[in-house]
Amino acid sequence: MGGRYPQSDRGDRSELADRVVRVNRVAKVVKGGRKFSFSALIVVGDLNGRVGAGIGKAREVTEAIRKGMDVAKRNMITVPMVGTTIPHEVNLKWGAARIMLKPAAPGTGVISGGAMRAVIETAGIKDILTKSHGTNNPINTVRATLAALQQLRTAPQVAELRGREVEQMVGKRLAAAYKSAEPAKVNGESSTSA
Repeated sequence: MGGRYPQSDRGDRSELADRVVRVNRVAKVVKGGRKFSFSALIVVGDLNGRVGAGIGKAREVTEAIRKGMDVAKRNMITVPMVGTTIPHEVNLKWGAARIMLKPAAPGTGVISGGAMRAVIETAGIKDILTKSHGTNNPINTVRATLAALQQLRTAPQVAELRGREVEQMVGKRLAAAYKSAEPAKVNGESSTSA
């Protein structure tokens, strides 16, 4: 029974969780019959804001999964988070896939399905609302979700880009909340690296 809960990778990186989203059998017809090979879509994340996806192809399932994990580890992105959710809503069109990611209140949980859930959970996002329209192809859905997560920006990042103070962007109350959250995040990072 694979699937819903990420397993930790006991390899070289610091506690990465991986999820096998899909394993696909491909048959190539040759003169002597059929040659079977497998492609595996893998999502890897540290459950703390970093996530990546990769596709591995091989003649055996285990080798395809291993190759997919290697590709996913090389292609990891950092997801900006505010507490346990994302900073703002994102709508993205990627090929036939249309993705909507929406921040949710603490305690909501991950309201998502299929391939999007694997990306969201391994990234470490705990409260989010998502919707996928247009295609149910897991490869395109995972790619669209990663592209949407790359578009996220926190209020301090946007304020820096615009050359303004955070207080001018979001108001005094939210700016105070951002300032109180920053030292906690820095302390949390230093405790994991020690």
